[in-house]
Amino acid sequence: DDAQSQGDRERRRRQHAHAEPRHSSRAHGDMRNATLATCALNQWALDFDGNYERIAQSIALAKAQGARYRVGPELETCGYGCEDHFHERDTETHAWEVIGKLCEDKELMADVAVDVGAPATHRGARYNCRVFIVNGEIVFVRPKRALADDGNYREGRWFVAWTRVNETESFALPTSCAMYARGGDGTVPFGDGALEFDDGSLGSETCEELWTPDAPHISLALNGVDVVSNGSGSHHQLRKLDARMNLIKSASGKAGGVYLYSNQRGCDGGRLYYDGCACVAVNGELVAQGKQFDVSDVEVVTATVDLDEVRSHRGAFQSMSIQASNVPRIPFIRVPFRLCDADSTPSAPTTTRPVRFHIPEEEIALGPACWLWDYLRRSGASGYFLPLSGGADSASTAAIVGNMCQLVTKAANDGDETVARDIRRIAQLSDADPIPSAQKLAELIFTTVYLGTDNSSAETRERATALAKEIGASHLSVVIDVVVAAVVGFFVMVTGKTPKFKVDGGSNAENLALQNIQARVRMVLSFLLAQLLPWVRGKNGFLLVLGSANVDEGLRGYMTKYDCSSADVNPIGGISKSDLRSFLRWGANNLGYPTLALVEEAPPTAELEPIREDYVQTDEEDMGMSYDELGVYGRLRKISRLGPVAMYERLSKVEWKHRNLTPREIAEKVKKFFFFYSCNRHKMTTLTPSYHAENYSPDDNRFDQRPFLYNVRWPWQFRRIDELAAKTEAKR
Repeated sequence: DDAQSQGDRERRRRQHAHAEPRHSSRAHGDMRNATLATCALNQWALDFDGNYERIAQSIALAKAQGARYRVGPELETCGYGCEDHFHERDTETHAWEVIGKLCEDKELMADVAVDVGAPATHRGARYNCRVFIVNGEIVFVRPKRALADDGNYREGRWFVAWTRVNETESFALPTSCAMYARGGDGTVPFGDGALEFDDGSLGSETCEELWTPDAPHISLALNGVDVVSNGSGSHHQLRKLDARMNLIKSASGKAGGVYLYSNQRGCDGGRLYYDGCACVAVNGELVAQGKQFDVSDVEVVTATVDLDEVRSHRGAFQSMSIQASNVPRIPFIRVPFRLCDADSTPSAPTTTRPVRFHIPEEEIALGPACWLWDYLRRSGASGYFLPLSGGADSASTAAIVGNMCQLVTKAANDGDETVARDIRRIAQLSDADPIPSAQKLAELIFTTVYLGTDNSSAETRERATALAKEIGASHLSVVIDVVVAAVVGFFVMVTGKTPKFKVDGGSNAENLALQNIQARVRMVLSFLLAQLLPWVRGKNGFLLVLGSANVDEGLRGYMTKYDCSSADVNPIGGISKSDLRSFLRWGANNLGYPTLALVEEAPPTAELEPIREDYVQTDEEDMGMSYDELGVYGRLRKISRLGPVAMYERLSKVEWKHRNLTPREIAEKVKKFFFFYSCNRHKMTTLTPSYHAENYSPDDNRFDQRPFLYNVRWPWQFRRIDELAAKTEAKR
């Protein structure tokens, strides 16, 4: 009956789940060399067909390279970025249908252990899980124990963490996969455990767990687990990779073992770019590392490791052995399978290698370029449109698009058929047409326009034209004064008042309004041209408008609401001005665009006010603060979590201690920043979706959640700052 069947299943679960490691008694003469595979996949939220194909391709590639185990990214079946779609039952149902389709392919799943990511609901709670499949049979489901709930992540909104450490229980597989359960009764162990094979053991943790103080890999190592894998969904951020790689090396070095790291790579439908870098570490040393940035959809990284080296490493660490002797035991799920090479002459272990890092300038060139390619090919658009002003920000955006064209044409010429198909589809080429050069592709899919007025200079016009030519973009140089004059004329007709610029005796309100109308006209014209230029050229589709406001301008609010910063996407919205200037210098020498050096040398200016002999508008004078100062304010506000008073104290005692500034001057600078930051915060609610690259981004969407209506006078805080400044000066 049902009760007896349930009792039998429970007894079998206990037998499997608490089996002791059997490989520990193997003869020392037996070599335990295992070839293992990790991968970076460009998954897309809710693209179940594409996600399945990429998973299947990675398994086939792993097997072709001799791997007996393959681990993939976090939630790879449905895509990590489904967000509130996780609340929909369909998302989980289709994810398990993907798993069922994998298990259905007997040839693909034969002689390999596969670890895929999927959501799973168990006893009314939804978990972020790893699903282990051996020879096409599902053997274990391991839920995530620690969720990512800070910065860009909101996993606690959709999942719960598994808190029952070292416990497993029976899980009824969804209908689409029940027939593939090992044992044939439709259930598998679910919880905190590890797999025990004939010749080795395997445990896992998921993304955030690597970063936690009480990381599962420590307990797994103390329980004798040979291999720990991590299926991750970790995004790119400038200068972040070293922290991740240090954790990976530490995870395998502190307690010994093999650590496999898998990650998504690409834009899966949001502001983040997941930056791959799948890798394998053994006993604290890296032995294999994949690319951090690439336009290919699938990359498989394999390494052959000697599991007996793990045993030797741990055996020489006496204090670890003592801890291992009394650590709480984890449940082991016994699975008859050989993880190691069966040949009498197994492959030699992969040798160690240094970690490969990109410098920040390379990260800016590569990450946003790959993100833009994913966005373009998945949006259905036929190219990009950029208002190119000849300044640093729009020039940086143009250079990134140019590098995108270089990356994809190289990948296509190197044999990536998926990239080649996408190039032909977007550029509207026939299958018989050869892959164009990077410059020719830019001409086909990238349009730049210089939208000049009487306030624009010949220098910026010439720089914009020269840069567009170097990139290969289809470039227009137009004058928009007639449109601006029409709008101002309409205002004069309605009100009978004629506004003037400040240099001509106008008020601050008049001056700002006249600048803003130029900026907003540029936005309207940009979207008009982006929508109709393909039609003008006899092509189908539309162009996506690119924005080019940097992170510091967003923080300060130094932009017109609904101007050219209002676009479809912005590849530099999370990058600081100082990093962009470094990128321009680097790009002039390394991307083949020498005009970038001229752009970097010019003082930043909006060119919205008339030029006079005694007055030329510049950004930093307009803002009342330098870009370098903005970077400091941004990091202290967001990363160090400092309010006005704490920021004043920190600057006075640390960052600006040796600057030639009085306490009152520092106080005025802090108050000025918080005034403009707060009065312009409303602009962040309409900020163009931007590539996330910096930890002090003011992106209001989910990363930097704060009010947008402030008391901009900050009376209590500013009064306290003034008191502290006066007290400090009195002591001098």
